[in-house]
Amino acid sequence: MSPPHNQIQWSGPSWALPALLALLSVLGPFSIDTFLPAFSGIAQSLSASPVQMQQTLSAYLLAFAFMNLFHGALADSYGRRPVVLVGVAVFALASVGCAMAQSIEQLIAFRAVQGLSAGASMVVSRAIIRDLFPPAQAQRVMSHVTLYFGLAPAIAPVIGGWLFALLGWHSIFWFMALLGGGLWLLNLIYLPETLPRSERQPFRPKPLLQGYLALGGSARFVLLALASGIPFNGMFVYILAAPEFLGTHLGLAPTQFFWLFFCTIGGIMSGAVLSGRMAGRVPLKWQIRHGFVLMAVATLINLTATAFLTPKVWLSILPLGLYSIGWAVMMPVVTILVLDLNPLRRGMASSMQACVASAANGLVAGLVVPLVMHSTMLLALASASFMLVGLAAWLYLHWRWPAIGRFASN
Repeated sequence: MSPPHNQIQWSGPSWALPALLALLSVLGPFSIDTFLPAFSGIAQSLSASPVQMQQTLSAYLLAFAFMNLFHGALADSYGRRPVVLVGVAVFALASVGCAMAQSIEQLIAFRAVQGLSAGASMVVSRAIIRDLFPPAQAQRVMSHVTLYFGLAPAIAPVIGGWLFALLGWHSIFWFMALLGGGLWLLNLIYLPETLPRSERQPFRPKPLLQGYLALGGSARFVLLALASGIPFNGMFVYILAAPEFLGTHLGLAPTQFFWLFFCTIGGIMSGAVLSGRMAGRVPLKWQIRHGFVLMAVATLINLTATAFLTPKVWLSILPLGLYSIGWAVMMPVVTILVLDLNPLRRGMASSMQACVASAANGLVAGLVVPLVMHSTMLLALASASFMLVGLAAWLYLHWRWPAIGRFASN
């Protein structure tokens, strides 16, 4: 059962709240995608090895995963708004530190601080949506957020590539600092507080531990988190390996990296539109099934093309676009199911779901990508493996609890 409906209502235009929450979510993509075209320049400037440059990604992602355990619990205790504002402010300051870094070690350290803070906006925004809206409408809003959010990583590498070419790699992090400062001011003015004081949970060790254990010990939560978080790496592994995949294997210049991001993010936006249109009309489990079917088809095309055909830009990138459509179709649905496992701890549920996903992302960045980025076949096999893990989790969940997601959201 859900708690009493929140008395806070959004009085602005229907598009404005999804746009505001989507802007909060751009910090993560911009932290990753904007500086990828500058990898070679940063490495040369700071005398960093490829492994050290990869650590600028893994340090961010692992810190992101760790702190995600606490963003939601803090938001359940102190309210949504303060956690968002503090997180965005710290992100802006950490971006200044990255811009002023004089060594690769300093850059890695400030990237970790970026990771510790950037997750607050994403985690809390999901809880805000479910605070305000019933399931079907919440799914539509999440789909709209995904749609707007999809623009960020599409344009981030383009911005990063041009900033690097015109002003050098430091300017990329100054841009992130300005972005964080602007978002902080925007949310200070417009972001509502959606968690009434009467529904806040005490931030004490024992209740927190009980909440973590209850969710972590729930097989349904673990399987849903795996089903949504692990398949994302099927396309993310290519994004993380973009300098090698696009630059070496496909022969593209840094300013042409946007083709990969344009295709994958275009797929995410298309899948978000489909998910929003299915909300309230199609049973949730059907939407998840459709998403996995699209990802499986894309994976087979990618494996076949990689194994038997000469690498070409369009042939290597288009299957990733289809894959991202499938992921975006099922992601909002799974998120609704996760948040409704414990309506009084939605922040914590969002935190733990994000923690599972971002921990997997961090491990992929730090361990998997360095091992597979030198071979297009290894990249394709890694992508297929991530999809299969998510598919296996969903199939077992469907077999064990066949009633889950049986009906359309309402």
